[in-house]
Amino acid sequence: MINDLKKTILQDPLIKKFSLYGFLKNLKFFEPFLLIFLLNKGLTLLEIGFLISIREVVLNVFEIPSGFIADYIGKKVELCLCFTFYIISFIFFFFTTNFLIAALAMFFFGLGEAFRTGSHKALIYSYLDQKEWTDYKTFVYGHTRSASLIGSSFSSILGILFILSVPDSNYIFLLSIIPYLVDFLLILSYPNSIDSKNQKREISFVSFVKASIKNIYSNKKLNKLIISNGLFEGVISSIKDYIQPILQSLLLTSVALSVFNFSKDDSLKIILGLTYCAIYIISSIGSKNSYRLIKFGGCDKFLKLLYLSLPLLIFILAFTIEIPFFVILIFILLYLLINIRKPIFIDVIDSHMNKNERTTVLSLTSQFKSIFTIILAPVIGFIADKFGLNYSMFFLALVLLISFPLVSTKA
Repeated sequence: MINDLKKTILQDPLIKKFSLYGFLKNLKFFEPFLLIFLLNKGLTLLEIGFLISIREVVLNVFEIPSGFIADYIGKKVELCLCFTFYIISFIFFFFTTNFLIAALAMFFFGLGEAFRTGSHKALIYSYLDQKEWTDYKTFVYGHTRSASLIGSSFSSILGILFILSVPDSNYIFLLSIIPYLVDFLLILSYPNSIDSKNQKREISFVSFVKASIKNIYSNKKLNKLIISNGLFEGVISSIKDYIQPILQSLLLTSVALSVFNFSKDDSLKIILGLTYCAIYIISSIGSKNSYRLIKFGGCDKFLKLLYLSLPLLIFILAFTIEIPFFVILIFILLYLLINIRKPIFIDVIDSHMNKNERTTVLSLTSQFKSIFTIILAPVIGFIADKFGLNYSMFFLALVLLISFPLVSTKA
């Protein structure tokens, strides 16, 4: 009976649309090559760290206003705005020649992120409430996130083909506009019935912010869950793209690249694209099956276990940062870790929030991630420029271990 219901859920037309949304959203063909692109434009790792901080500052500043728009004006409106900002960002990246233009691109990318976070998950959960499928939150979110990761792996392969075909790497940003336009139209096709809005339209924005903050700080477990997840995802967000310069420095001087009938630069792009493809395929499998883990000890237990696994992996990365195979393996495991943990975390936090303010709380969750990324990204870039990336990894692992007693929650 349960398996039949799961099949029914996955065959539901709107659930399929939710998965398609994630697939299209992750068709960012430039992703495996973004840091290499910026380094080739003459930016330093410190400047790239500041660019990441700019993105996260914008995300942080607009996170609560975007939650207000979603909960009181409409999630579909907010998502359409988010794709508009993304497209503007891609246009600025296309014209990037220096730090200033890259900063503008990151500014609009941050706006897109701020207006996206939480809204689509809230639409999914609203639909699950309507269909009385709320017991399958982890199952459904794991599958829709899996579709997103399949989109990322597909994007990595297409990215290789595009980056080798376009006259200049800038053009890959224009190609990324196409799936985002399609996703814009897909959002418009969602039924208005799932776009539930808070009916208290008379509430002021200031009152809304105060109520949101009070909601978090009055619930100690919710508070710790948000902070621990923010630190966990903030660390990964700060380092996840450093695989590109690490492999660039290792592989461009390696004879291993001679197996390709391409230049060293093109061979590097191929390796990066294939690496990201492997990362997302494995992460997709992990996300799809994450709901199975909670049968062996509960969500809280696995949130703690997965949190403690992160500093261990980063410590290993610090010691093996000059061995390409281990670098690729560790980054695959880092992505797998976050994509197994995310559906479990969403399930746990949903049980501690007000259902009418899902988007707001999920946006605040993302905001804490951006706060930690804002702080950590320039520090990592500075340490990497001055002492080497391995010292940056040691620093992050220590931060995670020291903070664990402060953010750990009781089951």
